[in-house]
Amino acid sequence: MTTPMTDYFVQAFIYLVAAVIAVPLAKRFGLGSVLGYLVAGVVIGPVTGLVGQETATVQHFAEFGVVMMLFLVGMELDPKTLWAMRVRLLGLGGLQVTLTAAAATCFAWSLGLPWQTAVAVGFLFSLSSTAIVLQTLNEKGLVKTEGGRSAFSVLLFQDIAVIPMLAIIPLLAVPGISGTGTEHGHSSLSLVENLPGWAHGLVVVGAIVLVIVCGYYLSRPLFRYVVQSGMREVFTATSLMLVIGIAALMSLVNLSPALGAFLAGVVLANSEFRHELEANIEPFKGLLLGLFFITVGAGINFGVLADAWDTVLLLALAVIVGKALILVGLAFAFGIRDSEGWLFTLGLAQAGEFGFVLLTYSTQNRVIPADTAQVLSLVVALSMFLTPLLFIVYDRMVLPRYQKASNEEAEPDEIEEQAPVIVAGVGRFGQIVCRLLRANNIPSVALDHALDQIENLRRIQLKSYFGDATRVELLETAGIAEARLLVVAIDDRDRAVSLVRHVKQLYPEVWILARAFDRGHGYELREAGADDVVSETYYSALELGGEALTAMGVHPQRARRMTDSFIASEKAHEDQLFDAWRNIEEGIHFSPRYGELFMKLEESLGHAMQEDAQRTVDEAPAWTPPRNNG
Repeated sequence: MTTPMTDYFVQAFIYLVAAVIAVPLAKRFGLGSVLGYLVAGVVIGPVTGLVGQETATVQHFAEFGVVMMLFLVGMELDPKTLWAMRVRLLGLGGLQVTLTAAAATCFAWSLGLPWQTAVAVGFLFSLSSTAIVLQTLNEKGLVKTEGGRSAFSVLLFQDIAVIPMLAIIPLLAVPGISGTGTEHGHSSLSLVENLPGWAHGLVVVGAIVLVIVCGYYLSRPLFRYVVQSGMREVFTATSLMLVIGIAALMSLVNLSPALGAFLAGVVLANSEFRHELEANIEPFKGLLLGLFFITVGAGINFGVLADAWDTVLLLALAVIVGKALILVGLAFAFGIRDSEGWLFTLGLAQAGEFGFVLLTYSTQNRVIPADTAQVLSLVVALSMFLTPLLFIVYDRMVLPRYQKASNEEAEPDEIEEQAPVIVAGVGRFGQIVCRLLRANNIPSVALDHALDQIENLRRIQLKSYFGDATRVELLETAGIAEARLLVVAIDDRDRAVSLVRHVKQLYPEVWILARAFDRGHGYELREAGADDVVSETYYSALELGGEALTAMGVHPQRARRMTDSFIASEKAHEDQLFDAWRNIEEGIHFSPRYGELFMKLEESLGHAMQEDAQRTVDEAPAWTPPRNNG
């Protein structure tokens, strides 16, 4: 016989095992963590039945992950940033919610639903999934893009719009529909229940003012007091207390807890404790969000889905297509073009987690019948389930198409002049080479097949041309036959090796300097014929290593001498290491020989350091080691 505590442990173990197995697999196959969580939920819920009745309860708890996420998002902003995005927040977000709600309402009404129910359905499908979209944008590094910023503006407005929606829904009660009670809702406690409208409004405003005032004036003294205790776990507890308290207060006045947390995050955006707060809340946010996604998958009712799978599937597709059409129009109206427009459209073309909240609230207030709510819940869950697939479509079909088109539409530039130096690749590495050459009045011709990089060079008056440097005719036009030097800084390992080999075969007199990504790539470039190879991180790592020595009290001149000894020691063994690598490639020797050479290099380096340590720095100027002010 098991105890309730045992059941809790077993259920928690099942959820964690599902996440540990499914999410890394999904990431490995490029599907994203969100889809991994959703699939894990489907497997442990409807498929195997390992979890069941407690899913709804767990989901209410896991929704707190959304609250934490919006608190962290708020701390990334400040009032100036919000004011700067007011046009997209109010214009783009407001139009999206209004147009989508109107379209969904008309569609539901045309299916024969009462107009009150149709309006609630419109509210429901005007919202998108803040959790899925922001999580995916963060994973893919798309938050700062045009499409990502626009999507965030719309999501933020949607979260704000939940407040009036929750206020309007009780006014839409349909005669003849029985309510479901409050046992399945969030909280039966309320500070505004049975209050007149004017008092309700005052309480809501007072709660918002309380969050702002306490966040601005009381949070700093509180955190200073906690920090003085020197107990990190107390700071973590205080961070959680702050977010949970705000969420509880917002729930008590029938406001969105996520919106209250976002508002508090904005208030604390300029706090000196901001980074520590983020570090303490981030792990809880990630875990609870993952749990939320699992419960969405586990909560799919396969019985209802089996009975009405065609209706659910068609409605889910109608939601995605309908929202996408509205979003495409808004993207065009607000100048969100090309791949950014597709990111904006595909990212928001789904229902959201607040849809479950609105559904529960609507059934409790006799606006949506229970059987209809079950079908709509499946539609919301299925549209959320399909969202990661839409991002995969964007990554693998839309984005490559626009990148290819942008390069194919632009014909290679006509190179008007030739120079003794040709630079192939003008990214962050090649640009520095070009600037050094210009500073010394050495003519150069820069080539790159990325238009944005060429435009960057042209802005600083550096002669550059669009085109693929690996094409023979382009190199000949640039004057490779007469050039003295070719700098290979292409951001592609294989193409760089191919270019070096090609040029060295046709024009052996041209001196080739090549950028390597690592030691192995450097050996490949030398094998292909490069005369000199520099690792892109080698000298920056040496510089940082020298600074590390200085920070630990080593005299700057001695630290510089040590880095010079390091370079000399590596150069003394460079040919031996290269020969060993070449033999390994040919299968003559295996790694022990290569390892022995590395050990010899380390021993030589150690001897050089010891010799340097014997040298005096008495002749050097007086110097005081840096002090740690922490």
